[in-house]
Amino acid sequence: MARAYSQDLRDRVIDAVAGEGLSRRAAAQRFGISAAAAIKWLQRFQRTGERGSAGTGGHRPSKVQPHRAWVLAVLAAQPDITLAALAARLLTERGVQVDTGMLSRFFKGEGISFKKKPGGLRAGSAGHRAAPPPVAARTRPA
Repeated sequence: MARAYSQDLRDRVIDAVAGEGLSRRAAAQRFGISAAAAIKWLQRFQRTGERGSAGTGGHRPSKVQPHRAWVLAVLAAQPDITLAALAARLLTERGVQVDTGMLSRFFKGEGISFKKKPGGLRAGSAGHRAAPPPVAARTRPA
């Protein structure tokens, strides 16, 4: 991944355009950066007065969290609903477009699991069957 440009370079490009009257493209060529970078830096400087980078990434709040009560009510009324069906209902009834991954992360955060049965309640293994009758008690066909 490419590294961010230094603050010193940003300041020199902004000063060349704002102070010396250079065009954005000429300043970009002088300092060996792309014209798009110079244009964006100057737009941000003129709009906000800030010379620093705008930053990237960050936390995005959950789209599902504001509808938590509704989602849990739907789940209580229809416990076997699929994530795809729940996403479709959210879109039609609430106007919120989510995908199954978002819903999966939401339920994981809420501590909700969709296992049908605990492991001990499933069908027993061969080791849990009743023992066959002793050999002497078996009857032979004649």
